[in-house]
Amino acid sequence: MRYKLTRLNTLRNQMLFGFLAVMLVILCIVGLITYDSVSRLLTNNAEKHIQQTAVQANGRLEAILQQVDMLTTQVATDVFVQQVMEKEKAGSRATFAERQALLPSVNIAEVYANGVHSVELFTTDYGRLYPLDGNSLDSKISYRWINEALENRGRLVWIGIDPYDPESVLAIRSVRLMNQWFSPGGYLLVRMNRAAFDISDSPREQQGRETMIVAGSDGKLIASNEKGLTGEAIQPLMEAEGPEVELSSRRYMMVKQESSVTGWTLLILTPMGEITMGVSVLQTAILVSAGIGTILFILFSFALSTIITRPVLKLIKTMRSMRFGVLQQAAEVSSTNEINELNRTYNQMVDNMNDLIRLVYQKEIMQSQTELKALQAQINPHFLFNTLEALYWSLLEKDEDELAEYVVTMSDLFRYTITGAGRDEWVTVGDELEHIERYLLIMKMRFGDRLTWSISSDPELAGFRLPKLLIQPVVENAILHGVEGKISPGTVSLTVSRTDEGLMFTVEDDGAGMDEDAVRRLEHSLARGERYSSKGSGVGLHNVANRIRLYFGGKTGGPGAASHTNGIQISSRRGEGTRIQITIPALTEVPK
Repeated sequence: MRYKLTRLNTLRNQMLFGFLAVMLVILCIVGLITYDSVSRLLTNNAEKHIQQTAVQANGRLEAILQQVDMLTTQVATDVFVQQVMEKEKAGSRATFAERQALLPSVNIAEVYANGVHSVELFTTDYGRLYPLDGNSLDSKISYRWINEALENRGRLVWIGIDPYDPESVLAIRSVRLMNQWFSPGGYLLVRMNRAAFDISDSPREQQGRETMIVAGSDGKLIASNEKGLTGEAIQPLMEAEGPEVELSSRRYMMVKQESSVTGWTLLILTPMGEITMGVSVLQTAILVSAGIGTILFILFSFALSTIITRPVLKLIKTMRSMRFGVLQQAAEVSSTNEINELNRTYNQMVDNMNDLIRLVYQKEIMQSQTELKALQAQINPHFLFNTLEALYWSLLEKDEDELAEYVVTMSDLFRYTITGAGRDEWVTVGDELEHIERYLLIMKMRFGDRLTWSISSDPELAGFRLPKLLIQPVVENAILHGVEGKISPGTVSLTVSRTDEGLMFTVEDDGAGMDEDAVRRLEHSLARGERYSSKGSGVGLHNVANRIRLYFGGKTGGPGAASHTNGIQISSRRGEGTRIQITIPALTEVPK
């Protein structure tokens, strides 16, 4: 037993268990702090959200009440209503026709106010003036509300639920006579449908949704989106002081919002389960993260301890590889001075041997290159040009004028392509366009009537300088991947223009085109300097992009460079063709 414990008491195991203990302590502390902080944050955010909801709901409710207040004020100040009220106060009873004529004035509130069921007018002695039949005012409401209406001097007083009709809400205001120094002239009683105070956006269908309650100033229930609530159930809620309350054996977070118009109270109750739902998810996430982190930490600690405790084995394996002719340096280690000294000595020996091998190898390469250059020197480009000229004169003697022209064109094309080095690598725009014209003429011999082209350039741009063969590969791509894939004739156009960014070369074809995904992949490959190949497309464009990057660096693009790739902008549609725009600086001299 003691022997087994001794075998387990290794440096690697000590490091492993030490790292694991430290990590578990740190995870527990961080997890508890995170859990507590996020729990508080979720609760505070939920309370703020509920408060905002209460303000919005109270605003919708007050908008309805203010509309009723405005329209009933219009009824109370109506000229004809004032005249009838003055006549009644003077002791002269209104005639049947006059009372009947009050209908248009009173109906304004019923027609334009949402939820108004009826508007009734009463005299100062509580007699009913309009409608024509009915009981007196004191038989409908208590004197408390009549006196409060007098004290409010014409302002609308919201009574609450009609004691004789639970589906109606009452409001009263004192009618003031404007021609008699605003003295009391009667009363206006408004009856509204209780459904007009429905504060829910839709029927309550999901368990756990916010419960909204409107209670009157006397604590009685006005409206709610929770069915089955009674005045006795909401009375404890009105008296509660803390944010957490209990309703129907469920815990809620409650927010109160009192209306400045009616004095009613809006209660919004959110189930605590919904608020703490994010905390439960957080708790699960912390536990899962801790478990995954522990497993990963064990694996990484095991790997790290193995790396630290086995440097000698790695050095031995490296030295054994020399038997198979593989000379590799030992990896740098940071264990002890002795092992580091062994590594340095071994690496110096490997360096010396590699230097000897490299010397022999270079001598063999130099000999091979010398032989290759001797063979290449025997091939003179002028031999190719002389041969083509001889073929040209031979064709002229045989009246093959068209083929002779093609030979001259091909000779000029080869001479332009092969000759020149160093500063001759830069040509003028005019020379490049002439070369492209010769290339298109040769391609015309291949495609016949299937190929048409156009080259457009301002003569003033002919003297600007650009690298040789920068535009020709793009024209070649337009033919090979645009026109060649069409059965019908195809067109390739080249336009040279001057912009604020420099010289812009636009190459367009009406060939097969590419979809957005292919264009995006091509632009991505050009940006990363990689070759994108789809049936060979993208190779010539890749070379052009690399040359632009080498010659001009980051000086291409301009204000719209966000959509450019090394000065190249690509736009294409499947079946409609492709357009390539190349923008380079406008140079009149070859850069040094």
